[in-house]
Amino acid sequence: MGSLARPVGPGSGLGSRPPPLAPLRLLVLLLLVAPGARAAGYKTCPEVKPGMLNVHLVAHTHDDVGWLKTVDQYFYGIHNDIQHAGVQYILDSVLEALRAEPSRRFVYVEMAFFSRWWHQQSNATQEAVRALVHQGRLEFANGGWVMNDEAATHYGAIIDQMTLGLRFLRETFGDEGRPLVAWHIDPFGHSREQASLFAQMGFDGFFFGRLDYQDKVTRKEHREMEQIWRASASLKPPAADLFTGALPNMYNPPESLCWDSGCSDSPIVEDPRSPEYNAKDVVTYFLKLSDIQRQSYRTNHTVMTMGSDFQYENANMWFKNLDKLIRLVNAQQASGSLVNVLYSTPACYLWELYKSNLTWSVKLDDFFPYADGPHKFWTGYFTSRAALKRYERHSYNFLQVCNQLEALVGPAASQGPYGSGASASLNEAMAVLQHHDAVSGTSKQHVANDYARQLAEGWGPCEVLLSNALARLSGSKKDFTFCRELNISLCPFTQGAHSFEVTVYNPLGRKVERMVRLPVSKEAFLVKGPDGAVVPNNVVPNPSSEQLELLFPATVPALGFSVYSVSRVSPRRPTSLRRRPRAQEAESLELTIQNEYLQARFDPDTGLLMEVNNLEEGLQLAVRQAFFWYNASMGDGLSSQASGAYIFRPYRQEPMILSRWVQPRLVKTSLVQEVHQNFSAWCSQVIRLYRGRRQLEFEWTVGPIPVGDNWGKEVVSRFDAALDTKGLFYTDSNGREILERRRDYRPTWKLNQTEPVAGNYYPVNSRIYIKDSEMQLTVLTDRSQGGSSIRDGSIELMVHRRLLKDDGRGVGEPLQEDLPGRWVRGRHLLLLNKLKTAAAAHRLQAQEEVLAPQLVLASGDGTPYRPSVAPSKQFSGLRWELPPSVHLLSLTHWGPGMVLLRLEHQFAVGEDSGRNLSAPVTVDLTDLFSTLTITQLEETTLAANQLRARASRLYWTPGTGPAAAPLQPPRLNPAAITLMPMEIRTFLAKVQWKGGS
Repeated sequence: MGSLARPVGPGSGLGSRPPPLAPLRLLVLLLLVAPGARAAGYKTCPEVKPGMLNVHLVAHTHDDVGWLKTVDQYFYGIHNDIQHAGVQYILDSVLEALRAEPSRRFVYVEMAFFSRWWHQQSNATQEAVRALVHQGRLEFANGGWVMNDEAATHYGAIIDQMTLGLRFLRETFGDEGRPLVAWHIDPFGHSREQASLFAQMGFDGFFFGRLDYQDKVTRKEHREMEQIWRASASLKPPAADLFTGALPNMYNPPESLCWDSGCSDSPIVEDPRSPEYNAKDVVTYFLKLSDIQRQSYRTNHTVMTMGSDFQYENANMWFKNLDKLIRLVNAQQASGSLVNVLYSTPACYLWELYKSNLTWSVKLDDFFPYADGPHKFWTGYFTSRAALKRYERHSYNFLQVCNQLEALVGPAASQGPYGSGASASLNEAMAVLQHHDAVSGTSKQHVANDYARQLAEGWGPCEVLLSNALARLSGSKKDFTFCRELNISLCPFTQGAHSFEVTVYNPLGRKVERMVRLPVSKEAFLVKGPDGAVVPNNVVPNPSSEQLELLFPATVPALGFSVYSVSRVSPRRPTSLRRRPRAQEAESLELTIQNEYLQARFDPDTGLLMEVNNLEEGLQLAVRQAFFWYNASMGDGLSSQASGAYIFRPYRQEPMILSRWVQPRLVKTSLVQEVHQNFSAWCSQVIRLYRGRRQLEFEWTVGPIPVGDNWGKEVVSRFDAALDTKGLFYTDSNGREILERRRDYRPTWKLNQTEPVAGNYYPVNSRIYIKDSEMQLTVLTDRSQGGSSIRDGSIELMVHRRLLKDDGRGVGEPLQEDLPGRWVRGRHLLLLNKLKTAAAAHRLQAQEEVLAPQLVLASGDGTPYRPSVAPSKQFSGLRWELPPSVHLLSLTHWGPGMVLLRLEHQFAVGEDSGRNLSAPVTVDLTDLFSTLTITQLEETTLAANQLRARASRLYWTPGTGPAAAPLQPPRLNPAAITLMPMEIRTFLAKVQWKGGS
């Protein structure tokens, strides 16, 4: 998001057990850093002057990886009628300006752009850039592929995109190119998990730009603009401690000091004979500004960001004026001034703060929600572009499947009978989608379309890779087919085929049981499992359409697949016939659906859910669920602020119910029981209970939202339960740790609440729950959404929004959504548990939703992959299942004969659930995988760009007590990898594939 989105001041521009594993010498050569390298990273910093106020000028550009223009349009400088921006010219110009004057420094961030530019440069230019990096004059901050959003992003996708960018820097510049500072100057609020991940990646500090306007006032008064963020309640300090600073001017230049070609501020004129002479006034203004700014900070160092969105296309304009400013201000020292100005970088500024040897206050919560003024809460983007948010999450699921099979099979996955396959394209597309104007849903429509295009193009090479890998592992070459529209019950292949096979791949490290649903056109089928045994199946109708769906249970081994055969049968063969159940009007029926574990009861008068019972745990809870909508504000007497892509602002604080009554239809079979509800012509829902499942599924379809009445609408699904929640509710942070929320409250400052609904909305990446002293009601989501508990016992999740007015944050168009984004289908899973069992239920089920089984279809039996190998209909990539508390976060091909492996403990401290799930757990890697043998192993930091044994960070002293001693990495023993609660451990492994791969 760009400067156009901000209120700005005048003048601003805008097999068998292998032998013991040897050290991984290859990786040592790649990642080795000498002792003391941490200090060496700061040795190129400029000299400062003790006893003076040192003003660090940070020349930078903020280059959105898509927003008002697409990624390519921004890079090449196309469609400057939309926004004048051309990243290739910025980098060209900055390089020339840096080479012209050795005191100048510059900061760059987005590797999606820089890597593209780099590969277009001559050898001579590349060597010049390397020299600047070596001198510390070109510094990389953050270093991810993009500057990711922090609300709508899943932690796994954040790690992937950071790894991609930091790997490019490592391979291009070595350790000299490694960023020391995380730099999130534009994301619209900041998550605690993001800070934890940054700490685990080895960053020394973190600077951000956007801070709630009330929070900022309080922090400036108490001089707490910089502090230690303790970003995990489970990891032992200082593992997730991160020094964090809020920048004084967000990320813009101070008012009247913008000297970009797009700015209107006057350049510095030194000639006193000129009628435009202003040098004395500029110096006086700057000295006054510096003094004001220092009053909010605690050291004799302060920072000024000199740059903004897509600036420095004419870098000479900026640097020429900054040169003058530095010279003129420093000349005042001869007259007694105690202000020293210098070109600096985020890392060099951080280094001076570290050397001040102060103690710092500690923050335990997060920076959500963000508001930039009264009635201006940036909580709408938690839901904006709901279809794109789901596509991104689904693509993350598919990418992990692609990565795993590429790693498990080796070269035979990349080159095989189906052609050349690769994960790289989808990996880059997914990295782009993490940008803070991409998955956030805050770009222009044509840019959102381009994001979706990149994902779609990335799927193709992965589908080829999956085909090669599955043929190799199953021993059979088949005509594999991928149905990308199963989410909307469309698959021409299954709807037309008389017989076909379904390969169900499970990306989790434990066995899963899953109901497979496929659209079909006939009513009777025979399904057989991998062992040839008949599998029960049903053909289920959709009462609101003519569609039929085949349903059967699949059991899939850990990190593996099972192949099921499906064939139509004739109604004249009654033993094979699966009769089509009829949808029944529910007027005279008991409105109840039930399986072994759960019962859901419906009000016979309204047709709405009214009670959920956990039969296994003996719990009964009155729960009502319905759809509501908020009338989006267009501005009113209190504020002109409208609801838009970023901002959520309802016209009334009480939503309108979509329908108080529905005519339910029941479908009951041996495998599923469903209640179908139509709330309106544009909103329907199926409440579903599968055999053997402990979750109640709500599959909703919303859209196109009608706006013919000139009312923008923001649609929520609301669950009202008989729970005394005392104003508290709980949401996840990027799909990982859980934070407590309290209505109309902020833990570190007194809130003046101007929006009782929008001001209590938080990002829900995977789950939200409420609880009393006995039970917990949890709702899992299939994408990021905004959610809250506006009243005790209530959970609401915003599922879709369509608006008629822009919210004035720069996009310049209302969130209308083009087709097909106007029509959204999604799922919520409701869990009811005792408090002691709730964590096990939601933790394990949430991972199963994020990494759901992937379906690959094929016709016929195929031909042998190799004549000497019998086909196999079941496979596991693991020789044994991982413990339930261990999640295989990453298994990725890293290079010739190498894989990247991440294991995480997926439970937090205190989430034992009676099963000891929060205890440390140990895993043996030496012979874990069935297709490959790990021959050498090294542990790295989270982003795989430093050896863990040699990584070091700056450690800061908290005001709460003595600084915790830096944690020493455990001795690496591949036979005993121990994980503590919420710990992620990352490894690079040299491997040999079995079977001649």
